[in-house]
Amino acid sequence: MLPQPKSAPPVPARRGLVPDLLAGVGYLGRGFGMWITSPRLMLLGAIPALLVGLVYLVGIVFLVANLDTIVVWATPFASGWAEPLILSTRVAAALVFVIVAALFAVYTFTAVTLVVGDPFYERIWRAVETKLGGAPAEVKQSVLRAVGRGILDGLRLLIPAIGVGILLLASGFIPLVGPIAVAVFGALLGGWLLVVELTGFAFDARGFSLRERRRALRSRRAVAIGFGAASYLVFLVPFVAVVAMPSAVAGAAMLSRDTIDALAAPPAR
Repeated sequence: MLPQPKSAPPVPARRGLVPDLLAGVGYLGRGFGMWITSPRLMLLGAIPALLVGLVYLVGIVFLVANLDTIVVWATPFASGWAEPLILSTRVAAALVFVIVAALFAVYTFTAVTLVVGDPFYERIWRAVETKLGGAPAEVKQSVLRAVGRGILDGLRLLIPAIGVGILLLASGFIPLVGPIAVAVFGALLGGWLLVVELTGFAFDARGFSLRERRRALRSRRAVAIGFGAASYLVFLVPFVAVVAMPSAVAGAAMLSRDTIDALAAPPAR
């Protein structure tokens, strides 16, 4: 049985797919609002994102510079085809590689940044919890244990990310619709992976396991994916991602609180 808080406000009725998706996007917008109310705290959260982002920027430049070589290596079957068909196939392959690489880059950027900046992002989460009231008791643990926990959870979440990446890579070679399908599903599935990762602070503090966290977020799937997909798309812009990272942590704290409250509320009669 999932851990539940002692009390919770009434839960609003579900509004439909599109309103729920927009509500999820709204959590990210509220997270950005923290830059106005707590600018110093958010600036601290941007520092780890900037440091990790610079490393990823080097990797992105390397990928773009060698994309043609990678695509030719990955599509040897097209070498004997007519020129127009070769060109269209390799352009599609390049697009698919970029989309899948973006999925891995955004996800791993988030995971690595959360590990590197764990103390800063925990302070942001704690500030949101305190503002909302009823924050869970602070659990003292060593920095080494906190980092180890973050790495372990990151690895557990990376396995499905690899499976998703392989599936998207294979789907991308479907004629005509492949690259479009990869772009759409990449954002949706990447968004889901991100929301599971970003909500770790609130759920861990209340004793939820990773499996229970996923189950709780599935209870508000459209809202969670709306938030995660919006974060995913914002994280695709390298320098915007630096500002968006602490905002996403703050928005995830708000989303987590509402989701946990929803689980604890009595069922509507």
